[in-house]
Amino acid sequence: MGERNKIAIIGGSGIETLDFSKEFRRHMVSTEYGDVPVAEGRVGGKEIVFLMRHGKEYVIPSLINFRANMTALKKLGVGRIITTAAVGAINKKYRPGDLALLTDFLDFTRGQRETFTRHSFIDMSEPYDPQLNQLILNTAKKLKLKLHPAAVYACAEGPRFETKAEIKMYGQLGADLVGMTQVPEVVLAVEAKIPYAAIAVVTNYAAGVSPKKIDPEHVIFVMKEKSRIISDLIFQVITA
Repeated sequence: MGERNKIAIIGGSGIETLDFSKEFRRHMVSTEYGDVPVAEGRVGGKEIVFLMRHGKEYVIPSLINFRANMTALKKLGVGRIITTAAVGAINKKYRPGDLALLTDFLDFTRGQRETFTRHSFIDMSEPYDPQLNQLILNTAKKLKLKLHPAAVYACAEGPRFETKAEIKMYGQLGADLVGMTQVPEVVLAVEAKIPYAAIAVVTNYAAGVSPKKIDPEHVIFVMKEKSRIISDLIFQVITA
């Protein structure tokens, strides 16, 4: 595979492409876990790989082939990963429309394959790369963009949204935000030894935090609404 010089961007719900990746070359990467569609191009002299987390047909979170996705990125020589994640707010200091960097997680998934092998233990004391997080935070400050510097993410199984009781429990355990895709993705990135950062986009308040019911279409709407800001932030990060 050679040196890992490429930067990967994993687009979550509502982020099918970024402004600077529209002309990237699309192709398939074959892995032992399945084929993965990606798009590759150059930005600011750097090689960039764009991958849609949910795929072209939008696979639900619990059916995403995370091992294939991560294996494809490793096979392509990716050395850093920046991702987006749609999240619900448990902690009210995070409001719909806010951006936040993830720094830790709580795992409430049940059927996910978290490892490439059954024969190794993986340290999770810093699942999100501090240096990459700092680079993103510094870039956001230069752009005068509000970005919460740290948030704990509770990962639910999905695809259903969480109950009020579950959200209350997650909050009592220290979670700020909730979503369905960070585990096992970040775990596999750590195992693959690829620095990983996640920019969370708060699309709604979680169940019980607000009296409003969660509208899946609104989640996608907010992500698309924020896509230009996210695209600009990531562009500035990768060209820094």
